[in-house]
Amino acid sequence: MKHSIIKLESLLNKHEIDSAIITKKSNIRYFSGFTSEDGILLIHSKARYLITDFRYIEQGEIQCPDFQVIDAAGPKTAPFIKETLEKLGAKKVWFEDGVISFRTYLTYNEALKEDIQLIPDQDVISSLRIIKSLEEVNNIRDAAALSDKGFLHILDYIRPGISELDLAIELEFFLRKNGSEGLAFPIIAASGNNGSLPHAEPSNKTIENGEFITFDFGSKIGGYCSDMTRTVSLGEPNDQLRQIYEVTLQAQLNALKAMGPGKTGVEVDKQARDYIQSKGYGEYFGHGLGHGVGLDVHEAPTLSLRGDKMLEPGMVVSCEPGIYLPGKGGVRIEDLVVIKEEGFENLVSSPKELIIL
Repeated sequence: MKHSIIKLESLLNKHEIDSAIITKKSNIRYFSGFTSEDGILLIHSKARYLITDFRYIEQGEIQCPDFQVIDAAGPKTAPFIKETLEKLGAKKVWFEDGVISFRTYLTYNEALKEDIQLIPDQDVISSLRIIKSLEEVNNIRDAAALSDKGFLHILDYIRPGISELDLAIELEFFLRKNGSEGLAFPIIAASGNNGSLPHAEPSNKTIENGEFITFDFGSKIGGYCSDMTRTVSLGEPNDQLRQIYEVTLQAQLNALKAMGPGKTGVEVDKQARDYIQSKGYGEYFGHGLGHGVGLDVHEAPTLSLRGDKMLEPGMVVSCEPGIYLPGKGGVRIEDLVVIKEEGFENLVSSPKELIIL
């Protein structure tokens, strides 16, 4: 974690900010190594503090050797921050405005008063995580490889009469039993009409012949997420379902062909979106093409109509076009790629051609 904290301290210096209060869980882990939910980082060029409570003091001392671990949670946090920043002579402190509650902001602001200025970071702190190190990419690669195994495993369980919920539970059990620290996000297992819901929740609905089943899921290794989606068919699909599958697949292949350093998220998104539009399904692709993946399954950058950030080597992004027809079903195909000096590396190896079970 030393490289990450050095980057943050350099950023503080560049922006003439004396200190930073870190409250986002994934940022806390990134900068300190602390894995619990209950912690706050106070970082200054002269001192680094992990603020937690009695339950996590020992854990914090083990995981965060470069930090002073302080029992000052809850109502003790704001007074500790005030006293510490005054001793350090800090006048400007960043806070993660996209994370803390308004109530917490008021508490900090009241404690610091006019002596120390609270300044919103506007996601600048989180932006340090956009470019992944080799270690980070390797964790994501391992998580993606486990998800590939999970996909092949769950294919053997799909049969008429089994429920979406049963499939989701079996897939989660396999991932956890084979090394996943948890789920990157709740598993989506959507069949038939439910496939038109991009974020459908697994239900007791049973799978029937002729239906598509969409699986969207991810593993976690070393705290890092993977993310993949595959859509398969139980028995022969009708002509329209087969058509939207082929359109979605070609749209994804078009986007992947454009993927690489120097391209913006808008440019890559356009390759998929324009193709789907040309085939008459533009109104049924209503979300962005992709997003960054790391300690959070959704993070910067974005591949969408608003994705103006340029792709750079070390970024890890999803590529997931979809078509969703209300009352009929849907298709989504998603890979996870790491941007390289030239082109990209696809971290997902599961087949994308339509699988008919």
